[in-house]
Amino acid sequence: MDLRIAGIVKDSVVDGPGFRLVIFTQGCYHNCLGCHNSETHDPAGGKIIHTDEIMNMVAAAKLIRGVTFSGGEPFLQAKALALLAEKIKARGLNIVTYSGYVFEQLLAMSIQRREVRELLHRTDILVDGPFQIEKRDLRLAFRGSTNQRLIDVPSSLRSGHVVLWDELRSICSNA
Repeated sequence: MDLRIAGIVKDSVVDGPGFRLVIFTQGCYHNCLGCHNSETHDPAGGKIIHTDEIMNMVAAAKLIRGVTFSGGEPFLQAKALALLAEKIKARGLNIVTYSGYVFEQLLAMSIQRREVRELLHRTDILVDGPFQIEKRDLRLAFRGSTNQRLIDVPSSLRSGHVVLWDELRSICSNA
């Protein structure tokens, strides 16, 4: 399946916990003022890549802990990313997904759109909400503004309410 991307970074430590491969999707309608990835907004920009090619990169990246879907807005291409996430998780890697939508909006969208539900259910950590320049804080881990949350998606889906991701708990459970 094809995916429109802005680019891929094979060695990031700032887009989620641990050493990661990051896929920057192309296309975003949020147009957050001050977005540091504004070149990803044009839905016709970037380039097309087949998910098999991305899986070859994932297989070659022996030291990564997971893969991050960033943007652009990943949920605009939820079907291809859900398929990719399934294959990545089968390799024992985790998934971090950034979105300008908040978790509650994605849950509502997932009722009508199967691909949104599948991508959400295959995401381990969701960095949700639009970047808000007036709430910008450079001290935050993995996000740009204080309104954005790091959500433990599996725990949130099980409990029926938002459970924030706890880095310390995550490190201890992986030790």
